[in-house]
Amino acid sequence: MREHPFTQNRELSWLAFNDRVLSEATDETVPLLERLKFISIFTSNLDEFFMIRVGSLFDLMNVKGESRDPRSGWTAEEQLEAIYGAVRPLYHKREEVWNALEKQLRLQGICRLTYDQLDQKEQRFCQRYFRDSVAPIISPQIVDTHHPFPHLRNKVLHVGAWVKYKNRDVLAVVPLPDALPQVLFLPGEGARYVPMEELILAFLEEIFPHYTVRDKTAFCVTRNADINPEDEAFEFDSDDFRKKMKKALRQRTRLSPVRLELSRAVGAPFREYLKARLPVADRQIFITSAPLKLEYAFSLPGHLSESARRALTYPPFTPRLPEWYVPGESVIRQVNRGDRLLSYPYESMEPFLALVREAAEDPAVLSIRITIYRLASKAKLVEYLCAAAEGGKDVTVLIELRARFDEQNNIDWSERLEEAGCTVIYGFEHYKVHSKLCLITRREGGRVRCITQVGTGNYNEKTAGQYTDLSLLTADPEIGRDATEFFKNMSIGNLDGRYRHLLVAPYGLKKALLERMDREIAKGERGRILLKLNSVTDVELIEKLKEASCAGVRVDLIVRGICCILPGVAGKTENIRVVSVVGRYLEHSRIYCFGEGEEEVMYLSSADFMTRNTQRRVEVACPIFDREIRGRLGHILALCLADNVKARQLQPDGSYVPLPRGEGPGVDCQRQLMEEAAAAPAPERPSRRPRRTLGQWLQDLGRRLMDS
Repeated sequence: MREHPFTQNRELSWLAFNDRVLSEATDETVPLLERLKFISIFTSNLDEFFMIRVGSLFDLMNVKGESRDPRSGWTAEEQLEAIYGAVRPLYHKREEVWNALEKQLRLQGICRLTYDQLDQKEQRFCQRYFRDSVAPIISPQIVDTHHPFPHLRNKVLHVGAWVKYKNRDVLAVVPLPDALPQVLFLPGEGARYVPMEELILAFLEEIFPHYTVRDKTAFCVTRNADINPEDEAFEFDSDDFRKKMKKALRQRTRLSPVRLELSRAVGAPFREYLKARLPVADRQIFITSAPLKLEYAFSLPGHLSESARRALTYPPFTPRLPEWYVPGESVIRQVNRGDRLLSYPYESMEPFLALVREAAEDPAVLSIRITIYRLASKAKLVEYLCAAAEGGKDVTVLIELRARFDEQNNIDWSERLEEAGCTVIYGFEHYKVHSKLCLITRREGGRVRCITQVGTGNYNEKTAGQYTDLSLLTADPEIGRDATEFFKNMSIGNLDGRYRHLLVAPYGLKKALLERMDREIAKGERGRILLKLNSVTDVELIEKLKEASCAGVRVDLIVRGICCILPGVAGKTENIRVVSVVGRYLEHSRIYCFGEGEEEVMYLSSADFMTRNTQRRVEVACPIFDREIRGRLGHILALCLADNVKARQLQPDGSYVPLPRGEGPGVDCQRQLMEEAAAAPAPERPSRRPRRTLGQWLQDLGRRLMDS
């Protein structure tokens, strides 16, 4: 029985989000190759969902006692049944969208082909490639009494065949090595290509020459990857912790299967054999003619002419330098003059990187402290932090080794930082550190002053061009004191610190949010709550939002992904509106607003309204005091709420519907912000001083020596 009639299951809500991602592939205003990328994103999203969310539900089934989801009231088994039932129509939709899109791509010279569809010249090219580059590195295997059933690695494509040898049917399997490309591009114009699994399927008789191929398919096993290392009792010796994380990553590849995907239907003997040996049930098997792996979609533009690439992809957009930024001038000086905001991807991350680079070189800088959750595989930020440490500065990096699927990358970076002389710490046994906080301390005129950066997203130079995030740079001394206290508490393992302005999870954030909502509830119909988040699942916060709605408070939620509160439920959530924006960029920023006008309180934060963020992670929310920055954030929120092109509105039954377009061109909030960034005046470079003669230079030097 569902405890809250105005809530929904988080897993089904997430599947609805991924459906919205797939729907972008049907939008005819989106260029064709970008639509293909949305199918790829949908596919990789679904992979991760099965590995983590479905995997964790299988784990729950093995725990003694009946665990029920507090939002839907379902057991783990009931949730799994609902998930598998909801996913199957998504596979059908993906296949339909893929087939329709492939027909349009063929008209543009972009063709996905099987070996049988090639002409003789192309087949000879494929034969040479197979014999020269594929056959020498594949590892085909027969499964019989002398050859055991192999371990099928997680999310690795395999070619399987049901073959006959001496009146016996056995399994033949060929894993696709990582060294092979996903597709083989054919010579000639356009982007005509053969998927690698199709090439191997075509040469199975050559790979297994003494066997008769009776049935064949490409297939992929998805395994439970929810290793949950944060729930295990690690000793926090740095080398020991890294070793345990490396062991956990190896374990991830061998956990139990949660899904089997086939590229084509196979006969009953082959299917039953795979079911028994993996093992999987019928509900876990999905057959699809659409590609099982689609990462290659992002490489297709590189195989097209410039004109074709322009026609089939988004117009290029280069993040602009913000209007306040003066290249060549000290960033520290610019931030000391007033609070500054960076809005990614519309504005560049360069000013923040320039700040850290300057701090690494500035002799007046005493220390740099930073929390890191995810980094790019190549990170200038790490170079600057290492340079600061090698230059003798006190550099402390709190890096989270348990950032899911970035564990190895973070392990590698932690070793590089330590080698450079940085103090590296790894957080807490049961709490991930997800906050985005950087503190630079500097001695100025005999006093220590702080520059604090607080962000909603990671210090990842790649995703800063793909995700919408916000980054505040401030010299506010009170924020600096709080940030100093935060890093001191992190270094001594104190999670329950006291701060004047920063809201810090796991102990202070939720309590402060509930108090802010209570103040709006006390205002009744004059109350106002406006939140921009990625997900809403925390039951206690959902209950408070319902209470606010019942009190007449106007509540607007801009939630990109999971939203477990259902708006418009009579007597419960009638005053709540929920919209989701899915577009060219991934909406990632978190903004909290309580009240209106002069009474409005506004925060930037790293935290969503999820129990994991509010209770099981270290998160930070920072108040925004600067009037101009508050105006900019208000403008972003207003555009999201006005969007009637990419936004969808959540209904009481859990479905999402487009907003009415009305007359006129419509409002696309991301496009509008891109246009505003492009139209903004370029920052002015400081005028160069006239070149001095050698005599003038010597006179100035003598004057400085006399003064000293």
